[in-house]
Amino acid sequence: MTPERQSPKIEDISWGTTRVEGGKSYKDVKLFPGGSREWNWNETGTSHSPGIQPADVEELIEHGASTVILSRGMARRLQVQDSTLDWLDDQGIEVEVLPTEDAVEEYNRRTESEPVGALIHSTC
Repeated sequence: MTPERQSPKIEDISWGTTRVEGGKSYKDVKLFPGGSREWNWNETGTSHSPGIQPADVEELIEHGASTVILSRGMARRLQVQDSTLDWLDDQGIEVEVLPTEDAVEEYNRRTESEPVGALIHSTC
């Protein structure tokens, strides 16, 4: 995988802050092959319940992710809509739904070997 298309690693995660390679920090972050940006829930009307929706993950696929890691938050309060999992399955995308710290570990493990995307929620 070429470095410019590799997904950036997460250097550190703590309550309310995710630090990504290159010195960028976010509360909630979208990561994808070639970059990262703030995950602003207001863009799609996301909330803890009913949770992550297809509109939240579309950008990851547009950037070439073939695997998506979804974090549920530090206290596992963020849900994932069934329609999101169904949409990813329809696209042929492998998905993992994990508590945030496990999601970070799994995401970082996959960054060197495949085009991976993630939504990381750093609080509840």
